[in-house]
Amino acid sequence: MCLAIPALIEELTTPGNAIVNLGGVRKEISLALINDAAVGDYVIVHVGYALQKLDPEEAQRTLEMFAEMGQIDELRSELDVQ
Repeated sequence: MCLAIPALIEELTTPGNAIVNLGGVRKEISLALINDAAVGDYVIVHVGYALQKLDPEEAQRTLEMFAEMGQIDELRSELDVQ
């Protein structure tokens, strides 16, 4: 299954890329599809690309919902293998 996952931008790397964090999994992704991303922003990540910025409260609600459903480990592994 492939989902779009909320992740926190922790570091801007090369132009157009960033390191994001989802529950301890850190992954470099592309920011090519969004503008004005900054450290501390939440983004929706799908197959290594940030698709859009996400409100922090909405990101937290989404991550809590995944955790309640027992899906957070699956999401972490998906982010880790892409």
